[in-house]
Amino acid sequence: MSHEAARAMGLHLVSLASMEYEITNRPAFTQLDVTLDSDDGIRAEAGSLVSCSGGVEVAAGKDDKLRDSLPDSVLEKHSPFSTTFTVNRRGTVTLSPPFPGDIFHYELRDETLYTPSRSFLAAELGVELDAEFSSGQTFIECAGDFLLELSGSGLSFLSSYGATSVVSLDPEEKHVVDTGHVVAFEETVEFSDHRLGGVKSSTRKGEGLACEFEGPGTIWMQSRSPAAFLAWLVSNLPDER
Repeated sequence: MSHEAARAMGLHLVSLASMEYEITNRPAFTQLDVTLDSDDGIRAEAGSLVSCSGGVEVAAGKDDKLRDSLPDSVLEKHSPFSTTFTVNRRGTVTLSPPFPGDIFHYELRDETLYTPSRSFLAAELGVELDAEFSSGQTFIECAGDFLLELSGSGLSFLSSYGATSVVSLDPEEKHVVDTGHVVAFEETVEFSDHRLGGVKSSTRKGEGLACEFEGPGTIWMQSRSPAAFLAWLVSNLPDER
């Protein structure tokens, strides 16, 4: 397997990270088990904690860069956006995403990865979180969504609603994805809004909105859309009248 193919699958033939972790309960109800030593730390999506061992210190994440990038209406839904876990002795932390599906890892090496905020699960403290809200509006499928920028070096963990699939694009190769099915894409990939003429979206008024990606680079997709499920659920609720 080539190094590029390994990265596309969330695998790394040569890893720079030393933090121990295990992704368990695949394929439908996946969770992340992380072992932290005294010099380790992890920043996770607020509300993702399942359990932790004694000695793990839990604190609100320092989301200063996010707060500078996002409008107040979004910040109110993420107060705080992340939680930080550190230890004074070896300990474990178990995390899970809000939707049933898979978890995969991506090791950043002085680079940037983009993901809708709903897909972020956790990252080592060496990975910085930021947002460009103007670009992130493309990926707003649920209240509070925005495009999250992960940069620096370290392990990151992303989650999908349903199964994860991967497309590796050659230079100038294009691929269109419904915005609700986008999980992540590399910084080398260009993207733009793409209207699906004649196709009605279950989550938006009018025509469906998708994203057109152009390589080179890799994009990750999920087999289910949270917003599509929510729209179906709301439309099938009993009438209270």
